[in-house]
Amino acid sequence: MRRLAARGAAGDAGEAAAPAADRTDCARGRGRSPWRLIDLCAIWDSGVVLPAADWKGPSSGVAGRRLNKAEVLSSVQKAQFQRLEAARLRGPGSRERGPVLRMAGQQPPPGVLAALLLCLLSLGGAIEIPMDLSQPPTITKQSVKDHIVDPRDNILIECEAKGNPAPSFHWTRNSRFFNIAKDPRVSMRRRSGTLVIDFRSGGRPEEYEGEYQCFARNKFGTALSNRIRLQVSKSPLWPKENLDPVVVQEGAPLTLQCNPPPGLPSPVIFWMSSSMEPITQDKRVSQGHNGDLYFSSVMLPDMQTDYSCNARFHFTHTIQQKNAFTLKVLTTRGVAERTPSFMYPQGTASSQMVLRGMDLLLECIASGVPTPDIAWYKKGGDLPSDKAKFENFNKALRITNVSEEDSGEYFCLASNKMGSIRHTISVRVKAAPYWLDEPKNLILAPGEDGRLVCRASGNPKPTVQWMVNGEPLQSAPPNPNREVAGDTIIFRDTQISSRAVYQCNTSNEHGYLLANAFVSVLDVPPRMLSPRNQLIRVILYNRTRLDCPFFGSPIPTLRWFKNGQGSNLDGGNYHVYENGSLEIKMTRKEDQGIYTCVATNILGKAENQVHLEVKDPTRIYRMPEDQVAKRGTTVQLECRVKHDPSLKLTVSWLKDDEPLYVGNRMKKEDESLTIFGVAERDQGSYTCIASTELDQDLAKAYLTVLADQATPTNRLAALPKGRPDRPRDLELTDLAERSVRLTWIPGDDNNSPITDYVVQFEEDQFQPGVWHDHSKFPGSVNSAILHLSPYVNYQFRVIAVNEVGSSHPSLPSERYRTSGAPPESNPADVKGEGTRKNNMEITWTPMNATSAFGPNLRYIVKWRRRETREAWSNVTVWGSRHVVGQTPVYVPYEIRVQAENDFGKGPEPDTVIGYSGEDYPRAAPTDVKIRVLNSTAVSLQWNRVYSDTVQGQLREYRAYYWRESSLLKNLWVSQKRQQASFPGDRLRGVVSRLFPYSNYKLEMVVVNGRGDGPRSETKEFATPEGVPSAPRRFRVRQPNLEMIHLEWDHPEHPNGILTGYTLKYVAFNGTKVGKQIVENFSPNQTKFTMQRADPVSRYRFTLSARTQVGSGEAATEESPAPPNEAYTNNQADIATQGWFIGLMCAIALLVLILLIVCFIKRSRGGKYPVREKKDVPLGPEDPKEEDGSFDYSDEDNKPLQGSQTSLDGTIKQQESDDSLVDYGEGGEGQFNEDGSFIGQYTVKKDKEETEGNESSEATSPVNAIYSLA
Repeated sequence: MRRLAARGAAGDAGEAAAPAADRTDCARGRGRSPWRLIDLCAIWDSGVVLPAADWKGPSSGVAGRRLNKAEVLSSVQKAQFQRLEAARLRGPGSRERGPVLRMAGQQPPPGVLAALLLCLLSLGGAIEIPMDLSQPPTITKQSVKDHIVDPRDNILIECEAKGNPAPSFHWTRNSRFFNIAKDPRVSMRRRSGTLVIDFRSGGRPEEYEGEYQCFARNKFGTALSNRIRLQVSKSPLWPKENLDPVVVQEGAPLTLQCNPPPGLPSPVIFWMSSSMEPITQDKRVSQGHNGDLYFSSVMLPDMQTDYSCNARFHFTHTIQQKNAFTLKVLTTRGVAERTPSFMYPQGTASSQMVLRGMDLLLECIASGVPTPDIAWYKKGGDLPSDKAKFENFNKALRITNVSEEDSGEYFCLASNKMGSIRHTISVRVKAAPYWLDEPKNLILAPGEDGRLVCRASGNPKPTVQWMVNGEPLQSAPPNPNREVAGDTIIFRDTQISSRAVYQCNTSNEHGYLLANAFVSVLDVPPRMLSPRNQLIRVILYNRTRLDCPFFGSPIPTLRWFKNGQGSNLDGGNYHVYENGSLEIKMTRKEDQGIYTCVATNILGKAENQVHLEVKDPTRIYRMPEDQVAKRGTTVQLECRVKHDPSLKLTVSWLKDDEPLYVGNRMKKEDESLTIFGVAERDQGSYTCIASTELDQDLAKAYLTVLADQATPTNRLAALPKGRPDRPRDLELTDLAERSVRLTWIPGDDNNSPITDYVVQFEEDQFQPGVWHDHSKFPGSVNSAILHLSPYVNYQFRVIAVNEVGSSHPSLPSERYRTSGAPPESNPADVKGEGTRKNNMEITWTPMNATSAFGPNLRYIVKWRRRETREAWSNVTVWGSRHVVGQTPVYVPYEIRVQAENDFGKGPEPDTVIGYSGEDYPRAAPTDVKIRVLNSTAVSLQWNRVYSDTVQGQLREYRAYYWRESSLLKNLWVSQKRQQASFPGDRLRGVVSRLFPYSNYKLEMVVVNGRGDGPRSETKEFATPEGVPSAPRRFRVRQPNLEMIHLEWDHPEHPNGILTGYTLKYVAFNGTKVGKQIVENFSPNQTKFTMQRADPVSRYRFTLSARTQVGSGEAATEESPAPPNEAYTNNQADIATQGWFIGLMCAIALLVLILLIVCFIKRSRGGKYPVREKKDVPLGPEDPKEEDGSFDYSDEDNKPLQGSQTSLDGTIKQQESDDSLVDYGEGGEGQFNEDGSFIGQYTVKKDKEETEGNESSEATSPVNAIYSLA
């Protein structure tokens, strides 16, 4: 199920309900045409006409309901109709189906475009003179400049005009008077200047070709039509010709020329075969713009058809066919590849001229093998992407609506794998005259001044010629009140006698423009031109326009009032156009009432009233649901509607976008459709249409009918789960001041039910492009009421969530701006702090878009000194800070910041205490006392300063101290200043991390937000002795295996008087540690040499310095290891490593395996002697030889089937392990089933048997192997 978004209203201003109301331009009514004027005047600024659906039932002519969105009404409608069209294109398999709409791609009826044009002119055009007043003639209708007619019909040359008195007409032909009365075939229509030339009684139309011009004249002047060039359409026959077969080599280029007969207008060319089959065109074979058929390279299949050029002529609707070409393709072994070359145009460069506003068509057709690709470029810039399109397989570049910036050099690049070439086309853009400022009718009161302006441009620059009443201005009677200044005629102190029609003719070699503009001098008090007390009905939240056509001379001023009171309505939600129409951008309930328009000039005033009624929109709040039903059951489709009770509601149904015939199996009620005994033919989409005379709403559902045996299956059981698809087709309805209903269509859940929907919003004022979470809804809903903040231009999107994850966000909805309201909160985080000693900066966090509630958000900042009862100072600020100047030093202020917008002020703000700027403190701590705690710390105590001397907020007391000198002579110290802070209002503290045995100085200051105050009296103190730091550069050297040398330097910080050094050392060897020995040295000793007790052990030394306080930090070093000890340790370490033990075990195991293999090899055989008597056959058993050896014998040595036998039938002695050289001499070798050699080797014929026996054992490879074993 989905709610369809085809919504509209009966005209932008609603429907005029007064029976006698003569409704004006922007059609306030309903017609029976499937095209409707959908808010033409409301969407005039976008130029988009959105027609209604082509219903063929009772709702015919009802446009889709408009959304209640004022500022973007046209874009909302366009988006809705696009969604409907997309739903239609998805076909019957989709759940979103809409009626077939006539979209912008279909040509609308002329009435729609005419009505839109009238609406545009009514809003911005000049004021028209009522026809009951005297006025010069005005041409209202005329034929086109180049008028081509069908020779089979009568000729009609149109010319119509209006004026008071009614004008008379006459014509010129070829600049000479055309006497109509002398030609019986020519007549002029009654009350019109239209010429009719009748050929029913004979005559040739060609006799009347020429240039015609119409003159419309009354006593106030003469108006002229354009010069109309009459031409008779021509469709000459194709000359008969016999065409010989075209012989061409395979792979060569070919051009079949069409050369159609010249026609008027030019015929449409296309190629077909003689059997009327269209010629398939592609990158290789295509038709050029001149009608010729180009083959980039001819292939053998091109012979399979013939080629005939056809010309279709417009007026006669006939097709003429040229005799067909036949091809004979000469084949070769292979088609040679060729670099590209141009077939059209020829050469490397050409030029082309095009007129401004026309289409530029550039064409490049190239030959080559393989077929070249064509690419287009413009030198010095890019192709105009919005106007350029490629045609004919990229061989043609079309640039629509050419302008001067499209001139320049273009080039096409033809390339294949053999190379590339290019052709440059120089494009020059010329221009026929076009208007910059077209002269308009001038209505003046006696004595007024005015001017007619005629400005046009072109290339070359056009000339301007003024005429009056059809005659050149130079030959007209002189007028002292008229002055010609080039393209402008100035009138001063005009009188009644100045009335005339002026013509401006501007021309160059490419064309001309002719405009009529009359000067009318009238003295008329204001008058209303529309019926009085019109009733206008409009749907809530729609944009509407109240018309008040008027006239007067001098031109009156117009003002609008509501309910007979209040100021002039213009600005905010209202806008008054030049013609007096009042536009209400978003109609609300409070806009209902009586509107009065008052027109005033020096001769009087006139007024009219319009009654505006605001109606609630029609909404389907219970929509039909998609259903699956078994055949023969009963189905009910709900359609519950909410509408304005004062409007008549009609509910109708469509099936598959066609009106539903309700037979005896169906029952249509006010809120449902019931189908009894459902059959297969009932399957399809059902659309509920709820409509009133002002708007309508649609909702659709799909009914699926199952056969009796059909049982639904759980298709989700075995399918993989995934994140849901994004929701789509977001729609905003029920638009209210603080809420809106958002409806969406769920995407596929991908086999995991949707659990939640997250609605996000974006606004385009404060944080455009940033999306924020708005609300969260259960996965079972697809429509929700969103509560909104005032004056936010909302855009929404929806994210679906299931157990797998979140979907991609939906496409954004259309925007909706809520109406404004005063702020309901004030900015947060208000502070008042001084940045200088004589100011206070008030800052706050600015409010965001959802809390601004209206345009021009600003802040009212108030302040006064605390507890002084002085008046509040205030200022309005647009930013987020304000600086108050000339303030006393650090005094408290009461601060208030209140939000305000164009709709009013926010609530009363809270009072915040802030302080003005601070100055440096004026006093220092006094009576500073120091007590030494130890060698590195002292305690401080002082008296606090008076609060008025702080001149700010007391941040801390701060001690500055530095090391003046050491108590040791000739010891350099750093005198860098250090500080210790004591936050708050404290009276004591501790300074630590001092150096012992040093002289220090100390000063105290008070610190506030501005900085330090003056320093206190400098205090001096000394720290007692401490323990020294570690001796520096402690070094251990071992020149040999018998002694060790130690050296060191004095500590960097003795921290007192050194009394000596203490050395502790101990011998160790691996895990064994000896007894510790202690040596004491004098303070001046820095070397020590010791004798080693043994050459193997190492020593660990610890050295520290001493003062009277004790020993200080120690330095530790170890003696180096002797070389032999390093080797020994390495051996010991390797022998105990696990990897070494494992490696040794593996090697032992490998040696054992090799020994076992060798033993097995030796036990498999012994001595293998060859028998001395080869004629003794081998038996199954052989006795042991006398020498104790045995002959190797098994089944392998038995005679084999297929063995060679001697001539006497005995088997030849087998040379069991003979040389492989003999085997290579030939013979048949025998193989076991596993493919190994088992048989005899053929003995060489010339070889002695004794040689074979003697060499058998020596040359056998098997024996060789065993001999190794």
